Amino acid sequence: MIILYRGTIGKGRSHISLDNIGIKIKQLRLRQKKTQQQIADACNISKSLLSKIENGQTSSAIATLSKISNALDVPLSWLLEDKLEQDLVLLSASERQSKVGDEHMGYSYELLANRSPYTGVEPTIVHVTPKDMNLRKEMYTHSHDEFIYILKGAIELSYDNKSYYMEQGDTAYFNGMKAHLFIPVDNDGAEVLTLFIESNS
Repeated sequence: MIILYRGTIGKGRSHISLDNIGIKIKQLRLRQKKTQQQIADACNISKSLLSKIENGQTSSAIATLSKISNALDVPLSWLLEDKLEQDLVLLSASERQSKVGDEHMGYSYELLANRSPYTGVEPTIVHVTPKDMNLRKEMYTHSHDEFIYILKGAIELSYDNKSYYMEQGDTAYFNGMKAHLFIPVDNDGAEVLTLFIESNS
């Protein structure tokens, strides 16, 4: 059973702070530039109830919180996690998840930080598969802006039907909604620091 509470109480039971839940909801809603009325309408609840939830003034059914999490496009588990976002998040190399993805499809990547849902930035290292192993031909598109910095090796950046040779130390910033692809130029592969940045457009 999940027990919701306001403020600090004794140890020994599993509790979730109403204050923390409210702060998370409000911060994420503002980050997404949504009004209380928009979220309330999406959840079929009153604006006044949502305001009380955001201010930690009332407990709420898990079903209601589930609706709010869906409206904000975050997992309910994140909303119920009893900790606030931190200004500093350290992730040691030993804790960082190693390469994710299928190298034969063009790349694998490392997540460099446990990004919160409302920071708007996802830092990664993209490992571009060596030329003879790389089977990727299809271009990528996504809703984020993208900043890249070539850490090691060289690539050909295919972007919006044009090609750009990039080597160690080179940088680029572009709109991810236009078709793009990192193409290996040799069998040494490449490492690219990549920031996926939430676009305001």
